Parts: sequence; C-alpha cells; structure tokens
Amino acid sequence: MKIAVVGKGGSGKTTTSAVLARTLAQSGWATLALDCDSNPNLGISLGIGEEATERLVSVRDAVDAGEEEHATSADDLVERFGVDAPDGVRLAVVSAIQNPKPGCPCCGISPEQLLAELERPDRLVIADLEAGLGTIMRLEKGSVDVVVVVGEPTMKSREGGRRAAESVFEAGLGRVMVAGNRTRTDEDEARVRAAFPGLEPVIVPDDQAILDAERRGEAPLDAARGAPGVRALVGLANGLLDVG
Repeated sequence: MKIAVVGKGGSGKTTTSAVLARTLAQSGWATLALDCDSNPNLGISLGIGEEATERLVSVRDAVDAGEEEHATSADDLVERFGVDAPDGVRLAVVSAIQNPKPGCPCCGISPEQLLAELERPDRLVIADLEAGLGTIMRLEKGSVDVVVVVGEPTMKSREGGRRAAESVFEAGLGRVMVAGNRTRTDEDEARVRAAFPGLEPVIVPDDQAILDAERRGEAPLDAARGAPGVRALVGLANGLLDVG
C-alpha cells in the first residue's frame, strides 16, 4: 500500500507522516518513508536526530554531485540512498524537480516517479509530500492507494485540504482520509467536519507535548507517546491498516 500525506505548510503533515510510518512498522510491515519536501525534516520527526537528518543527501543530489553511481531502479535507489530509522522504517529523501518524468531513475528523481515505480506488495510506503497541491496534481492513477489530507481548523487550511481531497477524487487516485489537526474546541471540530462532507475526519487535538517534542528535535512518538494528539495519530494509522 502506498500512502501520500498532503497539507498546507505548517499543518503538521510531517509529524503525521512520521507517526504513521513508525506505527505501521511496529505493526510488522516493512515500511518506507519518503521525504518529498524541499526542506526535509521527516528524519527528525522519525527520531534519527537533527544532525543525522542534515547529513541526508537527496537521492537526486547524490548522483548530480558525482558521489554515487546511477541506480538501476527505484527500489535500488531507495536501498542505496536511504537510511534506517527507528522501528525498521527505511527513510529516503527525494528532491522536488521541475521535470516529473526524467529518463534516468536517479538523475533527477521526482516524488511522482518514485511513487509510480515502487511496487512491492510486502511493503508500505508513506510519502510526506511538499506543501501544497503540486505533487498531488501530477500523480497518475495507481501511483497511490490512500491520500491522507492534514488540515487545521483555520479557513485557509480547511480550504486547501478540501481542494486536495477534490483533486484526489477527480483524478481517481485512491481513498481519502482526513486528519483534523490542532483542534481546540467543539467549534474547531465542527469546522473541520463541515469542510469534508462524506468523510469522517480523525480529530487530532492541539497538543503541547507534540510541540515541545518538536522544539527539542525529538520524535513525538518517543517523547510523548501517551499524549492525546499522538494517540489520535496512532489511531489514524490503525485505520489505514483497516483500509488496506
């Protein structure tokens, strides 16, 4: 199963991606996490630490700089250029590029190309996409199975999430699940639910423990496992297994 996580910048999609990846890995699945943001921070949220995250070289730039030989396939690429994260998650950083379909599998790899080519039935893929709708709108049918839309109760975030969900439905990309992140009040929850008619958002409460963990550069799943927000995201991960 391939899962894409999308949302407005600052909505919490990277934290969501990290908790999903590690929870699914803890369930026994071989799990690959793709950091598709041009400012990659998924490694921090996964728990490999700030320094190790900064040392990660994108799969594109490693070849461009002449530091690595060409990979022969998408699977070869993530094995050679990825790193191991807690709970057995494999992490690879992917640079965003202008050409969505470069000829070589590693000279200018794009998130949409990787998602289209990574095909292993015994592995789950979690892709933390760059903020906005660009990558979602370039994905081809069959590239992903589920899109997790992360949105906050603010009007801009709700509207961005609604458009992302509509794009997924219109393109027939797969199922949509919604994480209503940083909800504080019943009114916040009602706004999130109203933005996604026909769907049942997972409500993720505003949680200071998650914010504190991120400020320290720690994985929320390690530093605040029992926090309400983390528990809600773990529940979302379990829901993804039910979908699969």
